[in-house]
Parts: sequence; structure tokens; C-alpha cells
Amino acid sequence: MPVLERIQSEIETHPIVLFMKGTPQFPMCGFSSRTSQALKLAGANSFHTVNVLEDPEVRANLPRFSNWPTFPQLFINGELIGGCDITLELYESGELARMIAEAQKA
Repeated sequence: MPVLERIQSEIETHPIVLFMKGTPQFPMCGFSSRTSQALKLAGANSFHTVNVLEDPEVRANLPRFSNWPTFPQLFINGELIGGCDITLELYESGELARMIAEAQKA
């Protein structure tokens, strides 16, 4: 399956997807660590992650797919939310918890 189709499939298959460096248990960068922590604190019981360090094709092509240059990248219900800064702002405002609750209901 071509890489852009694989990315699309991940986003369509899982309500919450975090493309990150490393894993939530072993993040390989501070931004990925803070983003996964914000998701957990906002009530994400479970969310799907893709370790872009283990998949060079995804790492190279996701910025082109999403039109977002950096990692991590958070998608909720198929929509790009953004990276670490935006996720943290949404968490602090309470909006992230609302978005997660809606995604987990579906």
C-alpha cells in the first residue's frame, strides 16, 4: 500500500491518532512527550500512535500529506489538530477534553 494511503488509513481507522517520535511510554522528543501527556490528562483513555522514527516513509511524507511541517501531529476524527503548542493550548482551555470526549463517543 502506498505511504499516503497508509497515512489516510491510520487517520480514518482511529478516532485519535498521534504521529510522534517514539511512543507514549518512551517518547524520543520533548514535544511528543508533552503532547501525549496532554492527551492523557485531557481524558484520552486510549489513542493510536505512529512512531515516525520507525517508519521513514511516513516521517518523510506526512508533512506533505497534512501540510504541517513538524512532529508530533495530532488528528482527531480525521482532522489535523496540530502539533505540540496547539495541543497544549487546547488542553489548557479545556477544548481538548471536549474534543476527546466527542471522539471517544463515536
